[in-house]
Amino acid sequence: MAQIIPIASGKGGVGKSLLSANLAIALGQQGKRVVLVDLDLGASNLHLVIGQHPGAASLGSWFTEKTMFKDIIQPTDYQNVSFVAGDSQIPDLTSLKHTQKIKLIRNLKNIDTDYLILDLGAGTHQFILDMFLLSPQGIVVSAPAVTATLNGYLFLKNAVFRLLYTTFKKNTPGRELLDNLKKDSASMQKLYIPQLVQALGKADPQTTQLFINRMQQFRPRLVMNMIENPADANKAQRIKTSCNQYLGLDIDFLGLMYRDMLQDKALSSQLPLVVYKPQSVLGQAIYRIADKVIETPPRFFDGDFDPENFNSDTFINAEEEANSDYDFKLSGIEDLVGGGELTIGELAEMIKTQQFDLIQLKKENQLLKSKLIKAAQQGFKI
Repeated sequence: MAQIIPIASGKGGVGKSLLSANLAIALGQQGKRVVLVDLDLGASNLHLVIGQHPGAASLGSWFTEKTMFKDIIQPTDYQNVSFVAGDSQIPDLTSLKHTQKIKLIRNLKNIDTDYLILDLGAGTHQFILDMFLLSPQGIVVSAPAVTATLNGYLFLKNAVFRLLYTTFKKNTPGRELLDNLKKDSASMQKLYIPQLVQALGKADPQTTQLFINRMQQFRPRLVMNMIENPADANKAQRIKTSCNQYLGLDIDFLGLMYRDMLQDKALSSQLPLVVYKPQSVLGQAIYRIADKVIETPPRFFDGDFDPENFNSDTFINAEEEANSDYDFKLSGIEDLVGGGELTIGELAEMIKTQQFDLIQLKKENQLLKSKLIKAAQQGFKI
């Protein structure tokens, strides 16, 4: 059975695809058969990192043209590594039907390989969470920046709630309790998982024990990228502490990756860093991560836990109202600030960054507005 390694991030731009591609090649160099899959649907660019021309064979062609799945698993120039291209033409994840997701999961599980690395999209869409929960040992990539740290924690929080809601199925006493609590979203956000488990244990002890068992099986791994100095490593400990305290979740620390300008040169050369400069600081960090992956015994969820049966009812998804997402994000900030993991200075830095982003967006909107007015006036004259 292949070891599935989903690789995700709470936000884009933290090096998720960099790790996915280079980890696949590093494992292949050690004699492991690896299939690398680009599941960043709608924004697929993993082929650029490995210098692979995607061609006509891709997930998009498989979804639309009914080709055989084995035909889209393409060989690469790298030892023991095969590649499944995504498709930037797939508009977004919400367009993927439930039956398509089930079909995709079944085909992924049937691939004959040692490691199946899934490069997931950024964010917490339901599809991404379900793919992440294909394994209890998924990897979350974060960075020292405050927003990246917050979003890394929020991704894991969403994954825990997804696990919670898929364990407590509809028409069970525990699910009824969750649904009642959910009606008051502000109160729900402030309930930490350990507190919630205590309440659920009284209402539905059998299912609660199943959830506790699954939380013990669930052991995501964290990689902190874009490190500038050793002090940045403390951010990884902050995420670990917050996950343990507020989510009742233990995470493993997989490694640090220092910021390396060679990555840009490698990308422009369309060569993975471990091929372009294997002796670089970043290259050596990736090799250490690959060694840890090989040395770590595989973990699996219990046999009854099957992501194929996940329904569309989730705590946070694209169909929920925007204020629920907002409350959820605020609760993440409160967790980190309340536990001392996020300082007032870092919070101020995050606010300043968001204010700057808002100013830039306003400028862009004004520019687009003026262009539209000008275009409309020219059209009117014609």
